[in-house]
Amino acid sequence: MGGFDRERDVAVEAVTAAAKLTAAVRAERVDPATFAKADRSPVTIADFGSQALICQRLREVFPADAVVGEEDADALRTPEGATTLAAVTAQVRRLLPGAGAADVCDWIDAGRGAVGRRFWTLDPIDGTKGFLRDDQYAIALALVVDGLVEVAALACPALPLAADRRGSPVGTLFIAVRGQGTRMAPLGAGVSGEGVPIHVARGTGSRGLRFTESVEAAHSDQARHAVLARAVGISAPPLRMDSQAKYGALARGDAALYLRLPSPRTPDYREKIWDHAAGSRIVEEAGGRVTDATGRPLDFAGGRAMSGSRGIVVSNGELHERVLAALAVGDAGPLR
Repeated sequence: MGGFDRERDVAVEAVTAAAKLTAAVRAERVDPATFAKADRSPVTIADFGSQALICQRLREVFPADAVVGEEDADALRTPEGATTLAAVTAQVRRLLPGAGAADVCDWIDAGRGAVGRRFWTLDPIDGTKGFLRDDQYAIALALVVDGLVEVAALACPALPLAADRRGSPVGTLFIAVRGQGTRMAPLGAGVSGEGVPIHVARGTGSRGLRFTESVEAAHSDQARHAVLARAVGISAPPLRMDSQAKYGALARGDAALYLRLPSPRTPDYREKIWDHAAGSRIVEEAGGRVTDATGRPLDFAGGRAMSGSRGIVVSNGELHERVLAALAVGDAGPLR
């Protein structure tokens, strides 16, 4: 037994509960589109409810731990947000019957913690646009200690358990603890120690290998991705998915490369820690490698934005140096 067993189990419980809430909102066709944030990205009833549930559980079990989450309750506390707050509270009450509106706001705002020596980072719905399209999304939770991701739980409610099997059950959980490998289980199966170990796809040849990238192109350069994939011998069309479900897909061998290079339209954009912390540990424990586009480890200790990291390169490990070399010599254009 490792040193983070309790953290692992609580993380699984928390993301599983949040997945139930988000799936219910989507299945019942509750009008989810509520607010647009400063960057014009949407935030929904499901985002708020997911963050409330997870922060409540973390505060209950690990009260000394900070949580660095994506959302806050400022908009819900306004008169204009009262209807939305009532809807969020109703969803949370299904799993926490005694919850009141003030409780829900407080739990959401528990995610306004600061990056420190030990903290959790949370994306309550990674891929909100995918959620709204009835496509892929993820609930991503990670424990960071001294800059290292020690525990990662990634719930993907719309991801089939087996990508290549017709009729495969939908809803997949990925869980990893540093040094203990990555496991995959049906979402809602319960005990995090169950499930099957998974590993990245091996082999550096182009046959059968794919790369994956985001559906949305706002913060990435899909044209450069295609050039770079060809430069390392991958000719198959990309697997486009929303959210950190891409990390899970790569960890189990559905793809061998995930690229997220800065878009020329947003050259100053920096990734947020909650968008990559959980996924990076899922891939690395499955045998892959994760760096920025210059080959440096991702920076999870410097703040909410990974200001010291430019772009994301995720691979099966065997392709990684070839990708970085192609970037360095300009096969896909120099990193701006």
